[in-house]
Amino acid sequence: QVQLVESGGGLVQPGGSLRLSCAASGTIFSINAMGWYRQASGKQRELVAVVPSGGGPNYADSVKGRFTISRDYAKNTVYLQMNSLKPEDTAVYYCNALIRVYRTSLGSYDYWGQGTQVTVSS
Repeated sequence: QVQLVESGGGLVQPGGSLRLSCAASGTIFSINAMGWYRQASGKQRELVAVVPSGGGPNYADSVKGRFTISRDYAKNTVYLQMNSLKPEDTAVYYCNALIRVYRTSLGSYDYWGQGTQVTVSS
């Protein structure tokens, strides 16, 4: 059984910073990609940032220059450093990973974390 466990959300003032972490655990063959999505109240879930294994990161235009995604491959962990936060960054942030596991055979499956609330408000 694979789990993604997130941490690091909270309340921060505009212009402040937060760092989110997400660790994957369980019987994992390999991880193809890890990233972050967010969903604001009343809106659809959207991609924030993703980093494929062996590749460079991709960011949503709205967070470029402010957010940095990074991976610790040894720890199966992905981080999201969020700087210069704005009220419009307020959302539930979800960790996502495309993970290769053995079920009846080896395959790649999408996994999600439980979500962590980020609120940017004065």
